Amino acid sequence: MNKRLLQFLAAENITQTQLAETLDVAKASVSNILAGRNRPGYDFIESLMLHYPSLNIEWLITGKGRMYRSEADSSLPEDGSAGLLSSTAEVPTIDKVKQTIVNQRKITSICVFFDDGTFQEIRV
Repeated sequence: MNKRLLQFLAAENITQTQLAETLDVAKASVSNILAGRNRPGYDFIESLMLHYPSLNIEWLITGKGRMYRSEADSSLPEDGSAGLLSSTAEVPTIDKVKQTIVNQRKITSICVFFDDGTFQEIRV
């Protein structure tokens, strides 16, 4: 993942310091992730999603797909929140999630991030 994050920085023409400032994290955190010493946590990935909505997080984490999402996929709710990804929200059931999705889009997978830095992708 660190190599893909480096590719993203190059594509966006931003430095590690600029990324750290944008995400409001310590410069050392970004440096350690890029060097492969640490894995990014949920808060880091959530902040990336909020600040760079066009970034395809699945590509960043797994290398699958393209670096950038299509414009239709990259929009956030009008209130600027991460919607279902809010860390303070209850974890919704699959049926509840399906009810909240706009009709023309369907969920194909869900990523669950654990506090030990690992994640699991669930195909729906």
